[in-house]
Order: sequence, then C-alpha cells, then structure tokens
Amino acid sequence: MGQKVAVAVVFVSGMFMSIMDATIVNVALPTIGRDFAVSPTSVDGISIAFLVSLAVFIPASGWLGDRFGGKRVMLTAVVLFTIASALCGLAWNLESLVAFRALQGVGGGMLAPVGLAMLFRAFPQRERIRASAILTVPTTFAPALGPVIGGVLVTNLSWRWVFYVNVPIGIAVLLFGLIFLDRATPGSPGRFDLPGFLLSGIGLGALMYGLSEGPDQGWGSAAVLVPVAAGLLLLAVMVVVELRTAAPIVDLRLFGDRLFRACNGVIVLSSVAFLGTLYAVSLYFQNGRGMSPLDSGLSTFPEAIGVMAGAQLASRVLYPRLGPRRHIAIGLLGTGLSIGCCPCSASTPASGGPGC
Repeated sequence: MGQKVAVAVVFVSGMFMSIMDATIVNVALPTIGRDFAVSPTSVDGISIAFLVSLAVFIPASGWLGDRFGGKRVMLTAVVLFTIASALCGLAWNLESLVAFRALQGVGGGMLAPVGLAMLFRAFPQRERIRASAILTVPTTFAPALGPVIGGVLVTNLSWRWVFYVNVPIGIAVLLFGLIFLDRATPGSPGRFDLPGFLLSGIGLGALMYGLSEGPDQGWGSAAVLVPVAAGLLLLAVMVVVELRTAAPIVDLRLFGDRLFRACNGVIVLSSVAFLGTLYAVSLYFQNGRGMSPLDSGLSTFPEAIGVMAGAQLASRVLYPRLGPRRHIAIGLLGTGLSIGCCPCSASTPASGGPGC
C-alpha cells in the first residue's frame, strides 16, 4: 500500500475520532452532572480540560515529530487518546474524569500537527490541494455525527459509552498504522523550549480553572481570583520569555504580521461564540427543556448540515466572487444574527410563552 493512502487513512481516522469527541461529549454533559451529583455549571471542566491540554500540546508536537519521527509520535498519540478514552469511561467522579480528559487532550494535541505534516510530505506539491480536500472528511462529518451518536449511546446505554466508542476505532487505527506506515528518520530539531511549554501550560490551565469555578464559587471569591491572577501573570511572563527565546515553542513574533494577527483574532472570537453556543445549547435542551440526550443530539444535528452546506457554498460560489474580506464579514454577520435569534426563538417550560 502506498504511503499516500496509508497516511491519509491513519490521519483522517485519528482526526475523526478526536473531532467527534468534542461534540459527542456535549450531549452527555447533563447526564454526567446528574450521575456525579454536581451542578450543571461544574461539568464545564470536562470540556475545558480537554481543550486546554489540546492547546498546550499542539505547539510541542512539532518538536516531538521532528525529534522522534512522525510515525512514532502519531501512533503514540493514538495510543494515548485510546487509553484516555477508556479511562474516561471508567471515571468514578468528576475530578477523575477531568484528569482523564486532559490526557485525551495530550493525544489529540500530538495527533493533529504531526499527522498533517506527514500528509503533506506524502503528497507532492502539485497534489497538496487534493490532500487538503481529505481534511473535509473529519472536519465536517465528525461534528455532524457526534451529537446524534452521543444521543443514541447516552439514551440507550450510558454516558460512559461516548468514551468507550473511541476504543475500537483507536485500536484499528493503531494496528493499521503499525503495518502500513513507513518509519520516518528522526531529525535534530534543537533544544526543546521547556520554559515556554511549562509557562503556557500552567498559565492557561490556571486561568481556565479560575474562570470555570466562577459560576459556583462566586466571581469575587479567592478560589476564582487567585488562579485567574496567577494564570494571567504566568502567561505574561511566557510572552516575555518567548520573545527572548531563539527557538520558542510558540513563535509570538508572527503576530507582528498584520494579516496573521487579524486572521487569528477573527478565528478566536468566532470560535468562542460558535462553540460556546453549541455547549450552552446542549445543556439547555436537556436541563432547561427536559429533552432526552437523543432528542438533544437530533436538535443540534441540523447545525452540522448547515456547516457542510455553507462550506461548499463558500468555497465554490462566494469566495471566488467576493474575496476573503467580504466573504468573512458576511459569514460572521450571519453567525452573529443566528446566535442572537436563539434566545428569541426559545420559550421556557416554566412560562410556556411563545417564542419569536
């Protein structure tokens, strides 16, 4: 089997598993909260731990891939993600589940950049547009299937199965990769930026922990203010250290480019609004409207259809005619209006009032 097919199968399967995990878990959060007897706002740590760990290990994965070889790092990431998924299903309380979700994020963070680098190395430059098209499989179908599969599993089996479902996929990906992937020769990437890695990881983790505790502990409590202040201080120190490091783990000098800075700002703000709304809607459907996990998953599923249809419309029709600036502006305007209409169209069970 050629390396183009082998790398594509392993990378797409691994990314499908990782991306689907982000949406499949949202449907299970209310059930997990009731099972562990915690408030609805406390379960946000399950998602935050995964995303923070993902963000911290994505920059480190580039160095690891160059140092130990792409095949070794990517398959190690699959093993970590699979083991962590099984441990999440076995979690005995909220704290253990959050810890295992952080371990999942380590695997997911290592998987994406290394797999993408291997994918582009397997394809010559003239075929890289076709290679990029391969990414539409995990990035469109995984978020679409996640809520529905999660709803079916939670309703008919248990919330633990939203994690167990990753185990057979991970084992299949691992065996396939061991057999068909060629081993890459490790390189010499230089010294690992340990100070930047620790400062970014601890700082971001402390900041997000403080913010996640705010609704339960009170925004003026020491349990919130201390970790938030510590996180901000560590991230500020990280910025100073990274700007003075010759080979930083996060090259902040790139933000000196106006286009790069603007694009990242748009992506961050739009992702916060979009993904934050999906998280809140999953909780609202079950805790506020009394829906079953399956009904909640089916109710959020049309969003994924819209994403897939919008991506095709944008790439084939809008972008070639409008260009990037007007295209992005129209997309953000439509997203903002849609999110703004969500509270207007919902009627609470208590009032029974009509929506807009």
